[in-house]
Amino acid sequence: MPDKEPRWSEIEHLPEWDEEFYHIYTAKKLGKWVMMKTLRPEYADDPRYQAMIEQEFDVRYSLAHPNIIMINDFEDVPGVGRCIVTDDVYGDSLRKLIDKGAVTPAVLEQLRHQLVGALDYIQTKHIVHPRLSPDNIIFTENIGNLKLIDVGYEQRPSLSHQSTADDICSYGEVLTAALDAAGSTDSRLRRVARRCTDPDPRRRYRDLQQLHLALEGRRQGVVILAFVAFLVLLAAAVAWILTSLTPAVPVR
Repeated sequence: MPDKEPRWSEIEHLPEWDEEFYHIYTAKKLGKWVMMKTLRPEYADDPRYQAMIEQEFDVRYSLAHPNIIMINDFEDVPGVGRCIVTDDVYGDSLRKLIDKGAVTPAVLEQLRHQLVGALDYIQTKHIVHPRLSPDNIIFTENIGNLKLIDVGYEQRPSLSHQSTADDICSYGEVLTAALDAAGSTDSRLRRVARRCTDPDPRRRYRDLQQLHLALEGRRQGVVILAFVAFLVLLAAAVAWILTSLTPAVPVR
């Protein structure tokens, strides 16, 4: 009989991925690559931080978005400790790509679309998360998919206007850093980044929907008018169909 696959193997600490309260590891679980996060040794025996990591698991376990790291399990790993186990998202952070001068047009496109979608999803779930930065945006190895990590552990009934506004400002800072690293002259993205980070908060985008429309080169008013026009045409078409189906009154 072949040897049974060990539950845990090839466990490796990734210091460059460590978070404020956590150490991050890569490993194989039953032969499949995963990532793990566990409390740093100085916090591991503190009930307050034990409650924090448990709460993070509870809040994030139900999240399902293609651009947010997915949580799979919460278990004790020999030699490591109590860990949140996630999908394997090994790759380069946006920070590393910026430092290497390796920000490509494909990376900018994902920041333009996928990153805004991930932020919108988090806001919809009312999750308070660390400030967005190039350090918590990962592009996976080989495929290069964007994944947002370190998305927070506290879920509230609603988010404050300040929390949602901070997301827009930090998005503009991230986009500016990426554009500068790429040497991009994309005028639309530059305008969007400047408005996101305008010193006067009243001149920034009021929400992620307005930001998304700006990134697509559309104005909200134009979209609304187009939708109204569609409804008018739809009503006219329905009226015409109903008229054509009404039997003619016979002439006597």
